[in-house]
Amino acid sequence: MTNRSKLIGYVGTYTKGDSKGIYTFALDTAQAEISGVTAAAELDNPTYLTISKDNQFLYSVVKEGEAGGVAAFKVTGETGKLQPINSQVSAGSPPCHLSVDSEHRLVMTANYHKGTLESFLLNKENGAVQPASSIIQFEGTGPNKERQEKPHTHYADFTPDGKYIAVVDLGIDKVLTYKENNGVLTEVNSLSVKAGSGPRHLVFHPNQKYAYIMTELSSEVIVVQYNEQDGSFTELQYIATIPNDFTENNQGSAIHISSDGRFVYAANRGHNSIAVFSVNADTGELTFVEHTSTEGDWPRDFVLDPTEKFLVASNQNTSNLVLFVRDEASGKLKLLQADVTVPDPVCVKFLNI
Repeated sequence: MTNRSKLIGYVGTYTKGDSKGIYTFALDTAQAEISGVTAAAELDNPTYLTISKDNQFLYSVVKEGEAGGVAAFKVTGETGKLQPINSQVSAGSPPCHLSVDSEHRLVMTANYHKGTLESFLLNKENGAVQPASSIIQFEGTGPNKERQEKPHTHYADFTPDGKYIAVVDLGIDKVLTYKENNGVLTEVNSLSVKAGSGPRHLVFHPNQKYAYIMTELSSEVIVVQYNEQDGSFTELQYIATIPNDFTENNQGSAIHISSDGRFVYAANRGHNSIAVFSVNADTGELTFVEHTSTEGDWPRDFVLDPTEKFLVASNQNTSNLVLFVRDEASGKLKLLQADVTVPDPVCVKFLNI
């Protein structure tokens, strides 16, 4: 699993069509090719995945009948096979996003349909998920009557300093910060962003001073400054992820940043592109570099591989993964492979190296 020439990746999917659950694949960095797509675990709607820092455990969103929650797996062998451990579910729709802390102590979930934030303590020895420790129910609406009729929590992850949990809610246009103590959550700060923008996902700059928020409804990146003293965020910049003359339906999806902090990447569903931005090292603000076609429809997610020489995008509606090589000097992407079939792909993750 530490072989830099052959990296193991996972794909979370919707199982409403041909998909069986979680898929795995190999990225050969020497040959610059994806191969070996196989089903790794059969379960319903494992749309989002997260992997423990030590590569020992994978956690997935799961649907079980009329209930939803978190499923835990043991990652085994050099091939990254998945062995089921347990799951924790409750009545209603499953979450849309989940994350695990660096100490492998806690899993956080964001539930779009319920408008909730939930915390799950972990058994550190066997990776099992314990029942939810804290459930936060958000309230409110936004100006978009179709998409913001109620809270739609879309993202929850730990701040790089480990002090807080940053939460993004699309339905109420808010970024909230929580403290956690033994699984119990307490709100410490919140930021209301532009009404109707529909914030979806967030990524921190490696210097921990700035963060970048992808909006789903307004197709923008919001640059914010992070204050580690109180967990607050302050707006610095809004920049569009689609061309001004693009008037068809577009919904922002994933956002990621290179580990050198020089480039931000943001995916557009509808425009079917990845927008590339360069980062001003002094201010954290962004400058547009280029759009790259994702060679398919509805790029739900993408990921930089652990070497960051490549980027893999997942097109949900055309059921294909796309491999790009990344110019580490300019940030630009060049297409290598677009014919990797995975049914209804949503989330892409790699084992760490």
